[in-house]
Amino acid sequence: MRQKLVSIGDDYWIEDDQGERVYKVNGKALRIRETLIFEDPDGHELFKIQEKKLRIRDTREIEDAGGQTVATVKKALITPLRERFEVKVEHGDDLEAKGNIVDHEYRIERDGDQVAEVSKKWFRIADTYGVEVARGTDPALILAVTAVIDSMTHRAR
Repeated sequence: MRQKLVSIGDDYWIEDDQGERVYKVNGKALRIRETLIFEDPDGHELFKIQEKKLRIRDTREIEDAGGQTVATVKKALITPLRERFEVKVEHGDDLEAKGNIVDHEYRIERDGDQVAEVSKKWFRIADTYGVEVARGTDPALILAVTAVIDSMTHRAR
């Protein structure tokens, strides 16, 4: 994933390992609540991600194109040695992201098994990091979760 240093509405593309654009994250500017639209390359909405106000801790919901909640991402209240996010998946097993999230060095796990790794160490370009998704795991959902965590951790973007 690559973040633009300056972008209106926080739009950016997610590319695969061949450099092909596979998803677009469209940040909706000038909204009361932070909103990200996760789209395929043709501009079809896959997920809508919105900040939920009036919560004790940071929470974002990921909705499908029909408005149904797919997953809810929450920052963990207690983070002893590293940052942690909990992901409640509506029709599947829950996920947990933990590690050095601010520096984009963390794992996403399901029941203790790694389903994705996020790392900057594979890249030398500023504001670029990789997301390796395990086979059998929905890459769009994992990338949407990663975009949510990034938006919750790096508010200036």
